Amino acid sequence: MTVRAPRIRVQRRPVHGVLLLDKPLGFSSNDALQKAKWLLRAEKAGHTGTLDPLASGVLPLCFGAATKFSQLQLDAPKTYEAVALLGTTTTTGDAEGEVVERCAVDVAALTPERLAAVQQQFTGPIRQVPPMHSALKKDGKAMYEYARAGIEVERPARDVVIHALELALTQTEQALPAIKMVVRCSKGTYIRTLGEDVGRALGCGAHLVFLRRIDTGGLGVDRCITLQALEAMTEDERMACVHPVETLLAGHANVTLDSENAGRFLSGMRRRGPWPDAEAVAVFGGQPRALLGVAHVAGGELIPERLLSPLEIQQILEEKTPPAERGTLEAL
Repeated sequence: MTVRAPRIRVQRRPVHGVLLLDKPLGFSSNDALQKAKWLLRAEKAGHTGTLDPLASGVLPLCFGAATKFSQLQLDAPKTYEAVALLGTTTTTGDAEGEVVERCAVDVAALTPERLAAVQQQFTGPIRQVPPMHSALKKDGKAMYEYARAGIEVERPARDVVIHALELALTQTEQALPAIKMVVRCSKGTYIRTLGEDVGRALGCGAHLVFLRRIDTGGLGVDRCITLQALEAMTEDERMACVHPVETLLAGHANVTLDSENAGRFLSGMRRRGPWPDAEAVAVFGGQPRALLGVAHVAGGELIPERLLSPLEIQQILEEKTPPAERGTLEAL
Protein backbone atom coordinates (compact mmCIF):
# COMPACT_ATOMS: atom_id res chain seq x y z
CA MET A 1 0.00 0.00 0.00
CA THR A 2 1.41 3.36 -1.07
CA VAL A 3 1.23 6.12 1.49
CA ARG A 4 0.98 9.57 -0.09
CA ALA A 5 2.57 12.53 1.58
CA PRO A 6 -0.02 15.01 2.83
CA ARG A 7 -0.56 18.01 0.54
CA ILE A 8 0.85 21.24 1.88
CA ARG A 9 -1.85 23.85 2.11
CA VAL A 10 -0.62 27.27 1.03
CA GLN A 11 -1.64 30.13 3.29
CA ARG A 12 -2.91 32.77 0.87
CA ARG A 13 -2.49 36.50 1.46
CA PRO A 14 -3.46 39.77 -0.23
CA VAL A 15 -0.96 40.79 -2.90
CA HIS A 16 -1.52 43.92 -4.99
CA GLY A 17 0.51 44.78 -8.06
CA VAL A 18 1.88 43.56 -11.38
CA LEU A 19 4.42 40.81 -12.02
CA LEU A 20 6.07 41.16 -15.42
CA LEU A 21 6.66 37.55 -16.38
CA ASP A 22 8.78 36.22 -19.23
CA LYS A 23 6.50 33.27 -19.97
CA PRO A 24 8.40 30.11 -20.90
CA LEU A 25 7.68 27.90 -23.89
CA GLY A 26 5.26 25.07 -23.24
CA PHE A 27 3.27 26.90 -20.57
CA SER A 28 -0.23 28.18 -21.21
CA SER A 29 -0.91 31.67 -19.87
CA ASN A 30 -3.08 30.17 -17.15
CA ASP A 31 -0.39 27.61 -16.21
CA ALA A 32 2.10 30.44 -15.77
CA LEU A 33 -0.40 32.50 -13.80
CA GLN A 34 -1.21 29.67 -11.39
CA LYS A 35 2.48 28.93 -10.82
CA ALA A 36 3.27 32.58 -10.05
CA LYS A 37 0.17 32.88 -7.87
CA TRP A 38 1.30 29.86 -5.85
CA LEU A 39 4.85 31.21 -5.49
CA LEU A 40 3.53 34.55 -4.19
CA ARG A 41 0.77 32.93 -2.11
CA ALA A 42 -1.60 35.49 -3.66
CA GLU A 43 -5.34 35.45 -3.04
CA LYS A 44 -6.49 36.95 -6.33
CA ALA A 45 -4.79 37.06 -9.72
CA GLY A 46 -5.42 37.28 -13.45
CA HIS A 47 -3.40 37.61 -16.65
CA THR A 48 -3.69 40.25 -19.34
CA GLY A 49 -4.35 38.25 -22.46
CA THR A 50 -3.51 34.79 -23.73
CA LEU A 51 -0.03 33.97 -25.00
CA ASP A 52 0.14 30.61 -26.81
CA PRO A 53 2.11 27.74 -25.22
CA LEU A 54 4.40 27.83 -28.28
CA ALA A 55 5.18 31.51 -27.61
CA SER A 56 7.40 33.03 -24.96
CA GLY A 57 7.79 36.56 -23.67
CA VAL A 58 5.99 39.36 -21.88
CA LEU A 59 2.95 38.30 -19.86
CA PRO A 60 1.89 40.87 -17.24
CA LEU A 61 0.20 39.13 -14.31
CA CYS A 62 -2.16 41.22 -12.19
CA PHE A 63 -2.66 40.61 -8.48
CA GLY A 64 -5.36 41.98 -6.18
CA ALA A 65 -6.31 45.57 -7.00
CA ALA A 66 -4.32 45.47 -10.25
CA THR A 67 -6.92 43.10 -11.75
CA LYS A 68 -9.28 46.10 -11.92
CA PHE A 69 -7.07 47.62 -14.61
CA SER A 70 -6.04 44.53 -16.57
CA GLN A 71 -8.29 45.53 -19.49
CA LEU A 72 -5.84 48.34 -20.27
CA GLN A 73 -3.19 45.76 -21.13
CA LEU A 74 -5.68 43.58 -22.99
CA ASP A 75 -6.42 46.56 -25.25
CA ALA A 76 -2.79 47.73 -25.58
CA PRO A 77 -0.66 47.31 -28.74
CA LYS A 78 1.71 44.32 -28.68
CA THR A 79 5.13 43.80 -30.26
CA TYR A 80 6.37 40.38 -31.38
CA GLU A 81 9.44 38.82 -32.91
CA ALA A 82 8.61 35.83 -35.11
CA VAL A 83 10.23 33.51 -37.64
CA ALA A 84 8.21 31.91 -40.43
CA LEU A 85 9.66 28.94 -42.31
CA LEU A 86 9.13 29.42 -46.03
CA GLY A 87 7.89 26.76 -48.44
CA THR A 88 5.68 24.75 -46.06
CA THR A 89 2.12 25.37 -44.85
CA THR A 90 0.54 23.46 -41.98
CA THR A 91 -2.94 22.85 -40.61
CA THR A 92 -2.31 25.11 -37.61
CA GLY A 93 -0.10 27.80 -39.12
CA ASP A 94 2.74 26.77 -36.81
CA ALA A 95 5.14 23.86 -36.27
CA GLU A 96 2.58 21.80 -34.29
CA GLY A 97 0.35 21.18 -37.29
CA GLU A 98 0.48 18.62 -40.06
CA VAL A 99 2.01 19.64 -43.37
CA VAL A 100 -0.61 20.68 -45.92
CA GLU A 101 1.60 21.75 -48.83
CA ARG A 102 5.26 22.10 -49.74
CA CYS A 103 6.54 24.56 -52.29
CA ALA A 104 9.98 25.34 -53.72
CA VAL A 105 11.47 28.59 -52.46
CA ASP A 106 13.32 30.82 -54.94
CA VAL A 107 15.55 32.69 -52.51
CA ALA A 108 17.03 34.83 -55.30
CA ALA A 109 13.53 36.27 -55.91
CA LEU A 110 13.21 37.40 -52.30
CA THR A 111 14.98 40.67 -52.88
CA PRO A 112 14.88 43.59 -50.43
CA GLU A 113 12.51 45.34 -52.83
CA ARG A 114 10.15 42.34 -52.88
CA LEU A 115 10.17 42.14 -49.08
CA ALA A 116 9.58 45.89 -48.82
CA ALA A 117 6.53 45.63 -51.09
CA VAL A 118 5.02 42.80 -49.01
CA GLN A 119 5.88 44.66 -45.83
CA GLN A 120 3.95 47.66 -47.11
CA GLN A 121 1.04 45.44 -48.13
CA PHE A 122 0.54 44.25 -44.57
CA THR A 123 1.17 47.52 -42.74
CA GLY A 124 -1.78 49.55 -41.51
CA PRO A 125 -5.43 48.41 -41.20
CA ILE A 126 -5.84 44.85 -42.55
CA ARG A 127 -8.42 42.08 -42.32
CA GLN A 128 -7.61 38.64 -40.93
CA VAL A 129 -9.53 35.38 -40.87
CA PRO A 130 -8.84 33.87 -37.41
CA PRO A 131 -7.24 30.40 -37.52
CA MET A 132 -9.29 27.31 -36.74
CA HIS A 133 -6.74 26.44 -34.06
CA SER A 134 -7.62 29.39 -31.82
CA ALA A 135 -9.46 30.03 -28.56
CA LEU A 136 -12.25 31.97 -30.27
CA LYS A 137 -15.63 30.46 -29.45
CA LYS A 138 -18.67 29.51 -31.49
CA ASP A 139 -21.78 28.17 -29.76
CA GLY A 140 -19.83 27.85 -26.52
CA LYS A 141 -17.00 25.76 -27.98
CA ALA A 142 -13.46 26.93 -28.80
CA MET A 143 -12.45 26.81 -32.46
CA TYR A 144 -9.61 24.41 -31.70
CA GLU A 145 -12.17 21.89 -30.39
CA TYR A 146 -13.91 21.91 -33.78
CA ALA A 147 -10.53 21.69 -35.52
CA ARG A 148 -9.49 18.64 -33.49
CA ALA A 149 -12.76 16.97 -34.46
CA GLY A 150 -12.02 17.66 -38.14
CA ILE A 151 -14.84 20.21 -38.46
CA GLU A 152 -14.21 23.41 -40.41
CA VAL A 153 -16.20 26.39 -39.10
CA GLU A 154 -16.74 29.59 -41.05
CA ARG A 155 -14.94 32.50 -39.38
CA PRO A 156 -15.71 36.08 -40.37
CA ALA A 157 -12.70 38.26 -41.15
CA ARG A 158 -11.73 40.72 -38.42
CA ASP A 159 -10.25 44.20 -38.66
CA VAL A 160 -6.84 44.60 -37.01
CA VAL A 161 -4.05 47.14 -37.33
CA ILE A 162 -0.38 46.43 -38.03
CA HIS A 163 1.25 49.58 -36.66
CA ALA A 164 4.72 48.57 -37.85
CA LEU A 165 6.18 45.59 -39.68
CA GLU A 166 9.78 44.66 -40.50
CA LEU A 167 10.57 41.67 -42.74
CA ALA A 168 14.03 40.23 -43.29
CA LEU A 169 15.28 37.07 -45.00
CA THR A 170 16.92 34.63 -42.58
CA GLN A 171 17.54 30.91 -42.04
CA THR A 172 16.43 28.37 -39.48
CA GLU A 173 18.94 26.29 -37.50
CA GLN A 174 18.62 23.69 -40.28
CA ALA A 175 19.72 26.34 -42.83
CA LEU A 176 16.23 26.49 -44.37
CA PRO A 177 15.00 29.80 -45.81
CA ALA A 178 12.75 31.77 -43.50
CA ILE A 179 11.40 35.24 -42.86
CA LYS A 180 12.07 37.10 -39.62
CA MET A 181 9.20 39.41 -38.65
CA VAL A 182 9.09 42.18 -36.08
CA VAL A 183 5.45 43.19 -35.66
CA ARG A 184 3.78 45.92 -33.61
CA CYS A 185 0.05 45.32 -33.80
CA SER A 186 -3.36 45.94 -32.28
CA LYS A 187 -5.11 43.51 -29.96
CA GLY A 188 -6.73 40.56 -31.70
CA THR A 189 -3.96 40.14 -34.27
CA TYR A 190 -2.92 36.56 -34.99
CA ILE A 191 0.79 36.43 -35.79
CA ARG A 192 0.40 32.86 -37.13
CA THR A 193 -2.11 34.16 -39.65
CA LEU A 194 0.14 37.08 -40.55
CA GLY A 195 3.02 34.65 -41.16
CA GLU A 196 0.83 32.51 -43.41
CA ASP A 197 -0.39 35.58 -45.33
CA VAL A 198 3.15 36.91 -45.79
CA GLY A 199 4.27 33.50 -47.07
CA ARG A 200 1.34 33.41 -49.47
CA ALA A 201 2.17 36.92 -50.73
CA LEU A 202 5.76 35.78 -51.34
CA GLY A 203 4.40 32.93 -53.46
CA CYS A 204 5.74 29.99 -51.44
CA GLY A 205 3.66 29.70 -48.25
CA ALA A 206 4.98 29.69 -44.68
CA HIS A 207 4.31 28.63 -41.12
CA LEU A 208 5.54 30.01 -37.81
CA VAL A 209 8.43 28.24 -36.06
CA PHE A 210 9.27 30.91 -33.46
CA LEU A 211 7.19 33.52 -31.63
CA ARG A 212 8.19 35.83 -28.79
CA ARG A 213 6.28 38.81 -27.38
CA ILE A 214 8.79 41.53 -26.56
CA ASP A 215 6.46 44.35 -25.48
CA THR A 216 2.89 44.97 -24.44
CA GLY A 217 1.63 48.48 -23.83
CA GLY A 218 5.14 49.81 -23.18
CA LEU A 219 6.09 46.98 -20.79
CA GLY A 220 9.17 45.41 -22.35
CA VAL A 221 10.73 41.99 -21.97
CA ASP A 222 13.85 43.59 -20.46
CA ARG A 223 11.80 44.28 -17.31
CA CYS A 224 10.48 40.72 -17.03
CA ILE A 225 11.47 37.85 -14.76
CA THR A 226 11.31 34.13 -15.48
CA LEU A 227 9.47 31.53 -13.43
CA GLN A 228 12.77 29.74 -12.89
CA ALA A 229 14.35 32.86 -11.37
CA LEU A 230 11.24 33.48 -9.26
CA GLU A 231 11.36 29.94 -7.88
CA ALA A 232 14.96 30.39 -6.76
CA MET A 233 14.15 33.51 -4.71
CA THR A 234 13.16 33.98 -1.12
CA GLU A 235 9.61 35.13 -0.45
CA ASP A 236 10.73 38.71 0.23
CA GLU A 237 12.72 38.75 -3.02
CA ARG A 238 9.67 37.55 -4.93
CA MET A 239 7.52 40.30 -3.44
CA ALA A 240 10.16 42.86 -4.45
CA CYS A 241 9.55 41.80 -8.08
CA VAL A 242 5.89 42.85 -7.89
CA HIS A 243 5.52 46.29 -9.47
CA PRO A 244 2.99 48.82 -8.11
CA VAL A 245 -0.56 48.77 -9.48
CA GLU A 246 0.07 52.14 -11.18
CA THR A 247 2.55 50.40 -13.50
CA LEU A 248 -0.54 49.67 -15.62
CA LEU A 249 -1.42 53.39 -15.75
CA ALA A 250 1.76 54.78 -17.31
CA GLY A 251 -0.19 56.60 -20.03
CA HIS A 252 -2.54 58.35 -17.58
CA ALA A 253 -2.33 61.93 -16.37
CA ASN A 254 -1.78 62.19 -12.60
CA VAL A 255 -3.91 64.05 -10.06
CA THR A 256 -3.12 64.14 -6.34
CA LEU A 257 -5.87 64.94 -3.82
CA ASP A 258 -5.63 66.10 -0.21
CA SER A 259 -7.02 63.79 2.49
CA GLU A 260 -10.50 65.40 2.59
CA ASN A 261 -11.01 65.25 -1.17
CA ALA A 262 -9.41 61.80 -1.36
CA GLY A 263 -12.02 60.40 1.03
CA ARG A 264 -14.86 61.93 -0.93
CA PHE A 265 -13.43 60.73 -4.24
CA LEU A 266 -13.22 57.18 -2.84
CA SER A 267 -16.91 57.35 -1.95
CA GLY A 268 -17.65 58.03 -5.63
CA MET A 269 -18.12 61.80 -5.43
CA ARG A 270 -16.93 64.09 -8.21
CA ARG A 271 -14.32 66.67 -7.27
CA ARG A 272 -13.86 70.09 -8.84
CA GLY A 273 -10.43 71.57 -9.49
CA PRO A 274 -8.14 73.38 -11.93
CA TRP A 275 -7.53 70.32 -14.11
CA PRO A 276 -7.57 70.28 -17.92
CA ASP A 277 -9.92 67.86 -19.63
CA ALA A 278 -8.41 64.37 -19.82
CA GLU A 279 -9.82 60.98 -20.77
CA ALA A 280 -7.49 58.93 -18.54
CA VAL A 281 -6.38 60.09 -15.10
CA ALA A 282 -4.66 58.18 -12.28
CA VAL A 283 -5.78 59.65 -8.96
CA PHE A 284 -3.61 59.54 -5.84
CA GLY A 285 -3.99 60.47 -2.22
CA GLY A 286 -1.17 62.63 -0.93
CA GLN A 287 -0.47 61.68 2.70
CA PRO A 288 0.73 58.98 2.43
CA ARG A 289 0.87 58.78 -1.35
CA ALA A 290 -1.40 55.99 -2.57
CA LEU A 291 -3.31 55.16 -5.74
CA LEU A 292 -7.04 55.69 -5.26
CA GLY A 293 -8.30 54.76 -8.72
CA VAL A 294 -8.81 56.10 -12.22
CA ALA A 295 -11.07 58.86 -13.48
CA HIS A 296 -11.54 61.34 -16.29
CA VAL A 297 -11.73 65.12 -16.20
CA ALA A 298 -14.46 67.05 -18.03
CA GLY A 299 -15.25 70.72 -17.49
CA GLY A 300 -13.07 70.96 -14.40
CA GLU A 301 -14.71 67.94 -12.74
CA LEU A 302 -12.78 64.83 -11.72
CA ILE A 303 -15.22 61.99 -12.41
CA PRO A 304 -14.47 58.61 -10.75
CA GLU A 305 -14.40 55.42 -12.83
CA ARG A 306 -12.60 52.40 -11.29
CA LEU A 307 -11.77 52.79 -7.58
CA LEU A 308 -9.70 50.84 -5.10
CA SER A 309 -11.38 49.94 -1.83
CA PRO A 310 -10.09 51.47 1.42
CA LEU A 311 -9.04 47.95 2.46
CA GLU A 312 -6.99 47.47 -0.72
CA ILE A 313 -5.29 50.83 -0.19
CA GLN A 314 -4.50 49.97 3.41
CA GLN A 315 -3.04 46.61 2.38
CA ILE A 316 -0.89 48.25 -0.32
CA LEU A 317 0.47 50.78 2.17
CA GLU A 318 1.24 47.98 4.60
CA GLU A 319 3.14 46.09 1.87
CA LYS A 320 5.39 49.15 1.45
CA THR A 321 5.90 49.69 5.19
CA PRO A 322 8.39 47.87 7.45
CA PRO A 323 6.53 45.62 9.95
CA ALA A 324 7.65 47.71 12.94
CA GLU A 325 5.98 50.82 11.49
CA ARG A 326 2.69 49.30 10.29
CA GLY A 327 0.78 50.19 13.42
CA THR A 328 1.26 53.88 12.65
CA LEU A 329 -0.61 53.74 9.35
CA GLU A 330 -4.05 55.31 9.21
CA ALA A 331 -6.64 54.14 6.76
CA LEU A 332 -7.77 56.72 4.23
